[in-house]
Amino acid sequence: MSIVDSEFSHVVDKLKTDFSHTDDFTYREDQINTKRIFICYIASLTDPDKLFKRLSDLTEKMKQGINKPVEFLAVPDTSDIKENILEGQAAVIVEGCKEVILMDATLSVLRSNEEPGNERVIRGAHDGFIECLKSNINIIRNRIKDPKLSVKYFTIGHSTCALLYINDNKNSRLIKEIEEKLQLIKEKDLTTSGIVEEVLEEVPFSPFPQVLHTERPDRTASYLTEGKVALLFQGHPNSLIIPITFISFFQSPDDFSSRWLTGSFYRLLRTLSFFIAISLPALYIAIVSFHPEVIPKGLILLFKQSVEDVPYPPIVEAIIIEITLELLREAGIRLPSPIGQTIGIVGGLVIGDAVVNAGLVSNMMIIVVALTAISSFIVPTHEMSSAVRLIRFPLMITASTLGFVGIIYGLLIIFIHLCRLSSFGQAYFFPFAPFNKEHMKDSIVRLPFSTRKQKKDKSS
Repeated sequence: MSIVDSEFSHVVDKLKTDFSHTDDFTYREDQINTKRIFICYIASLTDPDKLFKRLSDLTEKMKQGINKPVEFLAVPDTSDIKENILEGQAAVIVEGCKEVILMDATLSVLRSNEEPGNERVIRGAHDGFIECLKSNINIIRNRIKDPKLSVKYFTIGHSTCALLYINDNKNSRLIKEIEEKLQLIKEKDLTTSGIVEEVLEEVPFSPFPQVLHTERPDRTASYLTEGKVALLFQGHPNSLIIPITFISFFQSPDDFSSRWLTGSFYRLLRTLSFFIAISLPALYIAIVSFHPEVIPKGLILLFKQSVEDVPYPPIVEAIIIEITLELLREAGIRLPSPIGQTIGIVGGLVIGDAVVNAGLVSNMMIIVVALTAISSFIVPTHEMSSAVRLIRFPLMITASTLGFVGIIYGLLIIFIHLCRLSSFGQAYFFPFAPFNKEHMKDSIVRLPFSTRKQKKDKSS
């Protein structure tokens, strides 16, 4: 329905009716040069100073006889006016004018782009994404001064997301596939980017994340220059990076800010922490239950004294202490920071000492679970850290039934699954499977840039 086909009063009454349920819908009727005008907006979304300035400009233009000033956006149809008003714009309807004038007077309530708490670095940039989509894109564009950087907007329900990529025609198939999947999302209220993540993942039942979350603009910009794609969402202070590989979850911006020897050491340490976190409790259960002969002679007595008073098998005490640790961790996250830290420290000490003195859990199991927890916290991304904590439970069960053989079978299943996974055509376990010698130089270790450049020049 356009202004041409309807009376001025009819359109005004319709807008009043559509927003009659909310008290912050504000409107005003006036008359300029014998023409009636109707101004409406949502007070809680609109900046009064911006609105007053733009209204003054519009009034001055109309007094000069200009019904539709070119400084303001005009739309020929009233069907989208409500959406524009809900975005913080003010709508002006002029009697006799064929189009609706929209004035951008959006109220900006933004927090500072401080460094995200879960991705801190020692050296490098200390800023992070915020909840404003336009501000996040601005941060990326200030980092990537490339005219090929493309931004495409999508509307999912009532939310807006932006697809960012370097338009070099090498990733056209990837862009098309992502666009098709985004168009399949029918959720009206996108409260979290996790819904989009589930749609984009090729194997949603896999415990391993196939999309990388990051709140760091420098990390997002780095992946964009590598040919990957970033998804940003209005109201969400993070980006989704696709496609992604397994080894990317163990890399940190600090690796490139430090010398290559230091960066390589910490990458190796993170990779080692993955194996410790998923297999150490299982190894302890297998040794105590099936293979005590592998215990060194000097430790046999210690192991015997530790486990002989525990009234149930090692798998039961492992599950008890692991679940207790997860409860403490979850409580520490949900409580306010000062209380959460106290609960984590005091709760761990008190409960750990109490269960050992009561004979419910052995000293060795407390040590094993503590090392496992520390190893899982070393993983720099929350999604992979959560996957690691889940995976160790099935390995503990296989170790309690078949010993070392069960652990081997469990690890084989995990690595076969990793080799079969893919993320939008990118092998998830690359560059290990399929093996790629060149990309191994920046995988679990980081060789010097000069060395890699020299080798590249020689190969070319």
